[in-house]
Amino acid sequence: MAMTIIADECTACGDCKPVCPTKSILVRKGVFTIDARTCTECEDDSDEPQCILVCPVDNCIVPLAA
Repeated sequence: MAMTIIADECTACGDCKPVCPTKSILVRKGVFTIDARTCTECEDDSDEPQCILVCPVDNCIVPLAA
């Protein structure tokens, strides 16, 4: 499973990018995205995704729908 960023909710603050242990958070032209191929939801590093912990906007970063 992987996480995704809801573009309409994202304020582009950038807080999530430095805490991602797999470097899966990318920014292109000011828009933040998560590479689903490399996102592990921080399973090997933490109890929960670090990006969610630091994001100031509720429900901006959510599990990717299957």
